[in-house]
Amino acid sequence: MIAALWAMAAVAEERDYTRYVLPMVGTDNEFILSNGNVLPFAARPWGMNHWTPQTAVNCEPWQYVYDATHITGLKQTHQPSPWGGDYAMFSLMPTVGPMKFREEERKSWFSHKAEESKPHYYRVYLADYDITAEMTPSSRGCLMRFTYPQSDAANVVIDAFDEDSYVQVIPEERKVIGYTTQYYHSGKKAPDNFRNYFVIVFDTPFEEFAVWLGNGFDRKACEAQGGRTGVVVRFKTRRGQQVQARIASSFISYEQAEISLKREIGEKSFETLCEEGRRAWNDCLSRFRVKDDRLDDLDNVRMFYTALYRMFLYPREFFEYDAAGQMIHYSPFTGEVCPGRMHTDNGYWDTFRAARPFFDLFFPDWHAGYMESVANTFRESGWLPEWVSPGHIDAMIGSNSASVIASAYFAGVPGMDMETLWEGMYKMAYHAHPKLSSVGRAGAEAYDRLGYVPNDIGVKESAARTLEYAYDDYCVLKVAEALGKSPEIIDTFRKRALNYRNLFHRQFNLMAGKDSSGRFRPDFNPLAWGGDFTEGNSWHYTWSAFHDPAGLADLMGGDRAFIRMLDSVFEQPPVFDVSNYGGQVIHEVREMQIMNFGQYAHGNQPIQHMIYLYDWTSEPWKTQYHVRDVLARLYRPTPDGYCGDEDNGQTSAWYVFSALGIYPVNPVSGEYAIGSPLFREVEITLPDGKILTISAPENDDRNRYVDRVRVNGKACTVNYLTREQLRQGGTIEFRMAAEPNTKRGVDKASRPYSFSEEYGAAAGSEQAPAASF
Repeated sequence: MIAALWAMAAVAEERDYTRYVLPMVGTDNEFILSNGNVLPFAARPWGMNHWTPQTAVNCEPWQYVYDATHITGLKQTHQPSPWGGDYAMFSLMPTVGPMKFREEERKSWFSHKAEESKPHYYRVYLADYDITAEMTPSSRGCLMRFTYPQSDAANVVIDAFDEDSYVQVIPEERKVIGYTTQYYHSGKKAPDNFRNYFVIVFDTPFEEFAVWLGNGFDRKACEAQGGRTGVVVRFKTRRGQQVQARIASSFISYEQAEISLKREIGEKSFETLCEEGRRAWNDCLSRFRVKDDRLDDLDNVRMFYTALYRMFLYPREFFEYDAAGQMIHYSPFTGEVCPGRMHTDNGYWDTFRAARPFFDLFFPDWHAGYMESVANTFRESGWLPEWVSPGHIDAMIGSNSASVIASAYFAGVPGMDMETLWEGMYKMAYHAHPKLSSVGRAGAEAYDRLGYVPNDIGVKESAARTLEYAYDDYCVLKVAEALGKSPEIIDTFRKRALNYRNLFHRQFNLMAGKDSSGRFRPDFNPLAWGGDFTEGNSWHYTWSAFHDPAGLADLMGGDRAFIRMLDSVFEQPPVFDVSNYGGQVIHEVREMQIMNFGQYAHGNQPIQHMIYLYDWTSEPWKTQYHVRDVLARLYRPTPDGYCGDEDNGQTSAWYVFSALGIYPVNPVSGEYAIGSPLFREVEITLPDGKILTISAPENDDRNRYVDRVRVNGKACTVNYLTREQLRQGGTIEFRMAAEPNTKRGVDKASRPYSFSEEYGAAAGSEQAPAASF
């Protein structure tokens, strides 16, 4: 009876998957510990702006924290991470009584019991003022609604933040316009003329207003410009009266903001715009339909759709539509207005692994527009986007744009300008940016000469860079071959793709940094975070031969030795050495320590794929065991639901792919390592309208092992599925069991692609010599 009721409810709910999304998941954070480091955004998929309640003072990186007690504003934000900071933000805050401006003065008590957060809608009761505040966004705008008590002093505070900002009140039009330029935390990221112009139109006449400049109100002026500006507008309201604010913004001009306001919001009612938002989200979420009759699986369903929601937030659109409906954008590189698309707020060090490949596979038409942005970034700045927010920022390492481009190209993403993108890939492989170590390849000259980045030339995180550069060289190689580039170029990158071998430390069976003379550190400690590695240690980075797990296994001594090293990640205690950080235990270290997974640090990206490397061994069932363990223990639909930084959709993408039973260890190969599907059935609508059903009827918490796989009725005996198999639609059936099938997928022929098996180990540099001390 219970199962029947659940099935009936599922039929009624299947048209609205937004009800499973919980934006509050991952919002319980602080500097010393991340449980997601996300905000409860109300937004549109890939929207130019996100909107969040604000519990902190302006410019505090953690703008909304779940255990806070006060709301200080409803804020337009472009923050991709608290570590990267925000830019071009402003906020509104309704109040009653004397005019107040500063956050500490205007704040109000609130409770989560009187708060509602959805992907397309947010509502909160502001107890100190007896006001209910609501907001529902469009891509470039927002409609806010404030329900007031009876008052002669019902206010809205408009805060344009610090640095260079401007506000102007136009009372006869019930309008406030202004601009904001503020950056915080990570420094300047756009040209000097960068501004976010906003237009706010109220539906109720102003009784009075006052502008704020610096430290006080001016009740006579209509405008203010300076270090911190704002406005308080006042209304007379009867109890239950609703005041609406129609908002739009532009990085181009006030006129363009007006165009977006008219185009996206116009005279629509709050309910109409909210329903448009719900439909926009449901169009994305409903492509993936979980069908499971287990009542105890609702937490997994909520986590699945919440993870999808996080993936559809980034990268954000940074383009607008002019009066003729043509796409234009302010260039965060040149400061000019340019035609076509631009996207921003994405870091490839995180997202090349699974988030970008997800869109290659399931949303290639959308990804085509994104790849236009990648090409435009190169045209306008001379560099491909490694970390942009909104312009290039100095964060993380690698030239992983090569992976993003190659993955999209081989996935058949249409309309890619491969002439421009190839030019960018080739440049990035040989050049370091003059100012930003995260753009191009820091240490490029030494890497080209030695086959690795040495740790004594002033380039930080040398080992991590070398390992990622080698994989990126493989990506360049595959594109070079496909485009018919010269034999010299192909041969060069074929050799460089094996440069990961140059850092193999035989004494430890791990990767380690070297100096210019080829010597390892005499005091090398595999447990030491930082130094030659990025936010991790040797146990995390050793597995970074994404394109050549078989070659890595050979270095370690073959199948049995490789398995022992993989097992050791989980068997070791979570001890660590933070001497490279001056003794500071950074949050990534603490997140590894407290999760009880040994040295496996799922809260950061470098090791997330490592669990799937058992598919390249004679014990693939260990992938199945560990995948389900991580899904069950490290993701929960709660405010502390992530086990580290979510990072622009990457940690969510790991969850989504793994819940489907597959993962793109090497996104360029077109093969997806098999894991252990989480649900009994998921139905996916593919880009061409075909239906792909992933079925695992015996699935439950006990039956986590894959006993058999059939693809459209045909036995699949290997440890991977191909892109072609997934895209043809039909049914992929997993038969699950409580005990591992120790005969399935155990031979070499069952293993996914490895570079050295295609080209041979001799394709690259010499094997690493014995360690020198």
